[in-house]
Amino acid sequence: MTAAAHDDEQQHALVKRADDEREDIFKRYELGLDPSNVVDSWENPTFEIYHITDKYGFMHDSRLPSTRDSQEVQRTKIELERDKKWMKMIAHWPPHPEKLHKRVYKGIPDRIRWPAWKRLLHVEESMAQNEGVYSRMLLLAKKYSTETRQIDADVNRQFRDNLAYRERYSVKQCSLFNVLNAYSIFNSELGYCQGMACVAGVLLLYMQEEEAFWALNTLITDKKYGMHGLFIEGFPKLTRFIDHHDRILSKIMRKLHKHFIKHNVDALLYAIKWFFVVFVERVPFSLSLRVWDIFLLDGDRVIVAMAVTILYLHKDELLRLKDMDAIIEYLQVKLHKNFGYNDDDAIQALERVMKKLKDLKLDAPPPAKVNEFPTRTLGHFVEADLEKKIGRRRNDYTDTEKQVITDVISRQEQNAIEVQSTVSYETSECATVTLTVPEDSHSIRSSLAGTSVASHGSSETMSLEDNNIHLKTANMLQNTPQRELLLGT
Repeated sequence: MTAAAHDDEQQHALVKRADDEREDIFKRYELGLDPSNVVDSWENPTFEIYHITDKYGFMHDSRLPSTRDSQEVQRTKIELERDKKWMKMIAHWPPHPEKLHKRVYKGIPDRIRWPAWKRLLHVEESMAQNEGVYSRMLLLAKKYSTETRQIDADVNRQFRDNLAYRERYSVKQCSLFNVLNAYSIFNSELGYCQGMACVAGVLLLYMQEEEAFWALNTLITDKKYGMHGLFIEGFPKLTRFIDHHDRILSKIMRKLHKHFIKHNVDALLYAIKWFFVVFVERVPFSLSLRVWDIFLLDGDRVIVAMAVTILYLHKDELLRLKDMDAIIEYLQVKLHKNFGYNDDDAIQALERVMKKLKDLKLDAPPPAKVNEFPTRTLGHFVEADLEKKIGRRRNDYTDTEKQVITDVISRQEQNAIEVQSTVSYETSECATVTLTVPEDSHSIRSSLAGTSVASHGSSETMSLEDNNIHLKTANMLQNTPQRELLLGT
């Protein structure tokens, strides 16, 4: 057998193995909760009776109080009255913009989010205009999707503390798996990025499977939301929004901005999850839903405004924290457990911040570039190349990924320069954050979409020599197999 024939045979075997694996994963989701479906014990958390479940289906480690306090009783009465007003408004859609704005900022009642979100995202119109498309995309995904393995892994860890997703191969897990696979075919230019699982997961808490697919498509492709630019290779929208976020901080919260620079807290360390999934799992879920309500109404300018609002509300506490680890833990972990303000107060603060930014002409970031939106025809099937079919990972970076690395290093170097002008030679507790970038095609993209931070603290005097760390990083990206990047997620 010639070498060429041997290579062809080997590649054919690899493609066959990938096809069989995809088919096996799809079969497990088609079986769903059927008793014959084999589920490893580690995949299904046990249902402990001491857990309590909140109104959104999320479980906690403390019991509900046996009686409701007067404030909760009053909130329930108010929400019931809002239910009636919203049902009447939805029956006469679209309402007057001013009335809609006022009611959305007061909060869409949870029972009304299904019809309200569908109308805000024009889901029914999309389904009517694209009849049969979702089913066709799902069939193509079963045969050709190269993202199935990664999607399966992400579905298995998405919202596992919520009753809808808690049981392996539950109805909602299966729907999430189907939506993400079908969309990876529908938008072949984007494919799949890990942050998409959380976005689709939230939509599926309030929608049926095909509804969530078209809602996801609106969020990704509509210029009002433009999430394509967040998830596509190179993350052009993330870069644009981070720069705008920094610009705002330098103008209206200079003291906090300098404090962050002093302690090497780059916005990339805390804002990625804020921007990628609109604050889900970074603030209490009830508050993130309120932000989603406003995001669906007013578009992506809400994201930067909410980021500024969080920093404004908590600036005093952040200024008291004297090292990077403490600041990041506060923003990524503590605020999720206890935001410190009730939802109404937080949203009122957001509304004030949005008005202030508009007055300062800072409410909108610079215009998006063409690479933030799909360039291929949506729904047009593009068969993957051999490398993707067999799941072979690249060992090198694309030009777009190299540009991301350059931009990150440039930001770090600029911060180091600013540290010199603001901190001078005083002793400060600074830290460098390393991100291990896997040697595969998802290298930067998957890592940015995640949220883990590996940090190493140090307490030393800042000097001009500290700038060398950024130059060393650039060399490290080229010369070390581990590829560490001065970046946090």
